[in-house]
Amino acid sequence: MKLCIVTHKVKKGDGQGRVNYEVAKEAIRRGHHLTLLASEVAPELKDNNQVNWIKIPVKGYPTEFVRNFIFAQKSADWLRKHRSDIDLVKVNGAINLAAADVNAVHFVHSSWLRSPVHISRNRRDLYGFYQWLFTAFNARWEKQAFQKAQVVVAVSEKVAQELVNIGVPRSRIRVIVNGVDLEEFTPGESNRQKLGLPENVTLALFAGDIRTPRKNLDTVLHALVKVPNLHLAVVGHIEGSPFPQLAASLGLSDRVHFVGFRRDIPEIMRSVDLFIFPSRYEACSLVLLEALSSGLPVITATATGGAELVTPECGIVLTDSNDIEALAVAMMSLVSVDMLMQQMSQAARSVAEQHSWTTMAQTYVDLFEELSKNAEHRSDTDLSPSTRPLTLPFGVTGAN
Repeated sequence: MKLCIVTHKVKKGDGQGRVNYEVAKEAIRRGHHLTLLASEVAPELKDNNQVNWIKIPVKGYPTEFVRNFIFAQKSADWLRKHRSDIDLVKVNGAINLAAADVNAVHFVHSSWLRSPVHISRNRRDLYGFYQWLFTAFNARWEKQAFQKAQVVVAVSEKVAQELVNIGVPRSRIRVIVNGVDLEEFTPGESNRQKLGLPENVTLALFAGDIRTPRKNLDTVLHALVKVPNLHLAVVGHIEGSPFPQLAASLGLSDRVHFVGFRRDIPEIMRSVDLFIFPSRYEACSLVLLEALSSGLPVITATATGGAELVTPECGIVLTDSNDIEALAVAMMSLVSVDMLMQQMSQAARSVAEQHSWTTMAQTYVDLFEELSKNAEHRSDTDLSPSTRPLTLPFGVTGAN
């Protein structure tokens, strides 16, 4: 099979980039020929003789909006010329002006635009307007992209429901959850002192962008006031964040440990006792699966994509992200019973083991092979209506 993946990056260290990297590796392993329309590709892929990398340079353009426009135009031009040589095209969202056989959706901008924590509702300035404009255009054009795709892949049940809400038939949606590196994120012990974390205390972890209210650290801090025997490590950029000051005002300076942006997350996860992440809006959180893989009991909320993976055996899922009392009760119920946390730790790892990167990649390539063998789903080589370019004035990407 001749497979084409259209995406900005195909490499580790990037959310969508890692997904496409693993899919590319599995396609190569099965002997398929791969064309990558991308700006960045991992060296081990671009040097493979089964891979044809069509570089779409966008570096140097001033904004993400413009970079996406350039990428969409250039990649669509290439596809229009070479579509007849490709058996199956996979894209992410509305990343490209040409329709695809498989559209993998990591983020539904229509839902994000309606969220009360959308950036434009918290920033009444030029940047807030830019974010509103960016999301609004994505929301408009991604609907058309989803309608043109033969199969739409949702990365969580939450995303699947959001797709249904904007008119994508459920029969055309498949859920393929993102994967996790089971060797990198694994249970174990770590030196807290070396990591700058307190020893001999029960320690929870919160990780994410703490410069906005979206990840919901404010609710976590207010709930922590009610759980005096619990400490919290917070990973995220501190500059511009209001939460260190909030923690101080709540009298939590001795129990909340802001460690800044870190790249040693696997080691930090091995050093803590549980993970708390009741995000107010999340399409699918990789960090949630990483915590489960690290053997951490998880407290999250239904607004967090991927929360369906957290069973009662390995964590607690809140129905309301903003319910301080419910979050405090959840925290207390875990930290007060050591045996419960140990049992949840084992269950968390068992859940994660079902969602390795390898399993995810195999599921994607199984889908590609199924479509390529099914005459009803194969793309016509003469650019039939399902594969003609979308009538967009410019290109937008699948996630922000």
